[in-house]
Amino acid sequence: MPADAPDNLPHPPPLLVASWNIHKGVGADRRRDLFRTAEVMQELCPDILALQEADRRFGDRAGLLDLEHVRTQCGLVPVLPDTPGPSHGWHGNLIFVRHAEIEDIHPLALPGFEPRGALIADLNLSGQLLRVVGLHMGLLATSRRAQSHALLDRLSRLPPRPTLVMGDMNEWRSGPNASTAALHRQFHAPPAPRSFPARLPVAALDRIMASRDIALTGLTTHDTPLARHASDHLPLKARLTFPATAAP
Repeated sequence: MPADAPDNLPHPPPLLVASWNIHKGVGADRRRDLFRTAEVMQELCPDILALQEADRRFGDRAGLLDLEHVRTQCGLVPVLPDTPGPSHGWHGNLIFVRHAEIEDIHPLALPGFEPRGALIADLNLSGQLLRVVGLHMGLLATSRRAQSHALLDRLSRLPPRPTLVMGDMNEWRSGPNASTAALHRQFHAPPAPRSFPARLPVAALDRIMASRDIALTGLTTHDTPLARHASDHLPLKARLTFPATAAP
């Protein structure tokens, strides 16, 4: 909150936000078990969730999760882009929300050696506007640099609103030499915990970051026995807090 803001303005309640590369439902035992994936999602119980690798990589790129099961067990509603075929997300990126009105969806193809994309969703949370970006960046540093600039260019051409960026960045660095440095200059991000590989994490490949008009606190991994076996990444979670607002 700005230093001169009145202390008696109401604060919208914080949101639990999370990001997870589910590895197409394949766990440490090399079994594909999407019900186990949904159980970890239920453990997390977030208000907003960005998943990576939620669709098949090749062929018809069909969605992997049972969306009705997720809705029943976790209370999460998918943000489904209008794309052809049986995919649930966009280049494997899938966003889930709870108690939110989905105003608009912007799928963005990202440049690079591999097919990659970002899914951008404009949400209305009981009058509080929020833009959520879920993305999975490339394995090559040159691709990640180009993808960072492509995302920032697209966001600059959308009407401004508080923005949350979550995903597997495939980059363990966060300083000026990082391939994602352009994103770090635009958004603030708490130090990322190590999230990969899930059974013995040594690299901080996943990120949650936000525009400077909202706050992120308590960033940590969701480290449970089930999460360590359900994917090769641990989920990240954090609390998102909006500034105080005038009463209606």
